[in-house]
Amino acid sequence: MRRRKADLGRRVNRDLRVEFSESGLTSYAGLELVIRYFQRIDLNGLIRQHLSGLAGDFATTAMVRVMLGLLIAGGRRLQHVTHVVGDPLIHRFCGLAQLPGRFTLSRWLQQFTGQWIERLCALNAAVVARAVHLQTGLRTLTVDVDGTVVSTGMTVERAFRGFNPHHRKVPSYYPITAYVAETGHLLRVKNRSGNINDGKASIPFLRELFAQVADTLGRAVRLRFRMDGDFFKQSVLRLLIARGAGFAIKVPFWQWLDLQQHIRRCRKWQRVNGEVGCFEVHLPLTPWKLEMRIVIYRKVVHHRSARNFQLDLFDPDDGYYEYSAVATNLGLSGPKLWHFMCGRGAHEKVIGELKGGLAFGTIPTRHYGANSAWQQFVALAHNLITNFQIETGAPPRRRSAKRTALHVLKSIHTLRFELFHRAGRLVRPAGATVLRMARNEPTKRLFLRIADRLGGVRAA
Repeated sequence: MRRRKADLGRRVNRDLRVEFSESGLTSYAGLELVIRYFQRIDLNGLIRQHLSGLAGDFATTAMVRVMLGLLIAGGRRLQHVTHVVGDPLIHRFCGLAQLPGRFTLSRWLQQFTGQWIERLCALNAAVVARAVHLQTGLRTLTVDVDGTVVSTGMTVERAFRGFNPHHRKVPSYYPITAYVAETGHLLRVKNRSGNINDGKASIPFLRELFAQVADTLGRAVRLRFRMDGDFFKQSVLRLLIARGAGFAIKVPFWQWLDLQQHIRRCRKWQRVNGEVGCFEVHLPLTPWKLEMRIVIYRKVVHHRSARNFQLDLFDPDDGYYEYSAVATNLGLSGPKLWHFMCGRGAHEKVIGELKGGLAFGTIPTRHYGANSAWQQFVALAHNLITNFQIETGAPPRRRSAKRTALHVLKSIHTLRFELFHRAGRLVRPAGATVLRMARNEPTKRLFLRIADRLGGVRAA
């Protein structure tokens, strides 16, 4: 319906008078739905099962929920907890009349060393297992494994200079993450010092990952991994082969592999798309006593690429190409393997969202164990919100050769704008507490749809 231009504007005469009160106003009305979801899945019971025994004046369940509430609401530092004090939905979310201060949170986080970090990992694994079990017929999981740099200050414990391309002299952590492509969960996270090699240091992490999957998902679940060239190591390949896992790993153009000679000899490239061609070879890795199927790709570019400095393959009659190679034991053809490897971009997107939306890149303390626990809580918050979306009606995504998520999942920024960060007021008109929000039809439909779906959610 068209309206007159005169009806569209509204006059603003003067600045509003500002008052602060304790009348039940909230900035996070949408958290009521998350509270209901946590009740349905008995999150408090899961927390008690895995984290009972932590010291402190506040209950462990309450402290965990304070951490989750702070992250979901958008807090990036421990001191941000002071900015949500007095919000009735935050207090209701945490189950507390008084919220802990930042120093209390810091001291509590510093208890997380060794075994307590493992218990946090077990809690996270239980949350992921719930979602995987709900996906009937999912017998093979595609797991993307990669490390990411988190820059720190100069006085942070166990932070060293290492691979940090954008800030070369800044100390850092180098946490490694495993991401389930089909469901969008972080299967496992492990913090590490910054002065390590991503591939060589991944062996303990991969062993822990295999043990976690066997314990929580069962040995019938098959894993297939996607990794970058840092993981093309003899120890990694032998471990994956010994565990019967599928893999597709980018191959560096090392001199002893001499992939260039195979490229020079190739006269026929199989078409992948209009810009990419491929061929495959079975290459003996003599120093490692292995033989590997390697698919070599070339992509048309319109300029001389710095990535080809190691390849003297330019022919002005052919044009410019960027070359890459993938080692695999999967039964995918060359074109399908290309699309399969392109699916790794979803993992990069999630890491970016974790850093930008859930404070994964924040260093809250100088204590290594506390900082590692912070990363685990970020992963837990991400996985719980992913479960929340899947179990409350996230629409299915069309299947693709990239093996990306089975559902259309919204980013945490979108969820905050559309759902969580809604203004409201808690009132008691007839003795019963009611949450009132402004009448906005899209928000109302979304809120009521999720509330209706939560009626069918039950604990595992």
